[in-house]
Amino acid sequence: MALFGDIHANLEALEAVLADSEAQGCTDYICLGDVVGYNADPVACLEQVRAMDCPVVKGNHDEDASGTHSLETMNPVAATALEWTRDQLSEEQRTWLRRLRMVRQIADFTVVHSTLDQPANWNYVTNRFDAMSNFSYQFTQVCFHGHTHVPRVYIKGEKVEEVPAESVIIEPGSKYFINCGSVGQPRDGDWRAAYAIYDLEHKLVVIRRIEYDLARTQEKIRAAGLPEMLADRLAEGR
Repeated sequence: MALFGDIHANLEALEAVLADSEAQGCTDYICLGDVVGYNADPVACLEQVRAMDCPVVKGNHDEDASGTHSLETMNPVAATALEWTRDQLSEEQRTWLRRLRMVRQIADFTVVHSTLDQPANWNYVTNRFDAMSNFSYQFTQVCFHGHTHVPRVYIKGEKVEEVPAESVIIEPGSKYFINCGSVGQPRDGDWRAAYAIYDLEHKLVVIRRIEYDLARTQEKIRAAGLPEMLADRLAEGR
């Protein structure tokens, strides 16, 4: 099973992730939100995810792109990209984004874009102290999320700790809050697209990093007239 999110309208990265997940034998998919925003292919990415007919949870950019509310309080670069994205989407596509649920339980695990304690507030979990609040509302052993664009694994046993976000075995008696990283705009210094594979039979989660046609994505951003820094940051993984 592949879990992917924070696509942010990066079609080349999405296609690379889906190709890799298929090569790894994945047949089931879950999207952790933020299909749109920042990059230049919101319609293509949205329609690709829709066509997969897989569970999807709503991200903050999905909410902002599907609304008509003011974006004045948002980061100016993100706001500019979202205003542009609103113009690209049809009303039917915006309705699809609006109707996405904040939290879903799939099999014996949960998925959310941000946090379980206040999913609509779009809080960020960047350390184990942030994760503590989430665990109080986590009623399944495993929860996958996104939002920070940085792969992270938090484990709650006798205490809450962060472990390297490469692979983790789901052990009895502990809870796991796992950030799958970002497909379309990683922010951990590694430009490659990130997603997770969850092997339910062997209780193993692996974070994978995949190269994609970065130059093509950057060309599209510039051609669309989006802010230059959105193209530049992709190469830096920031």
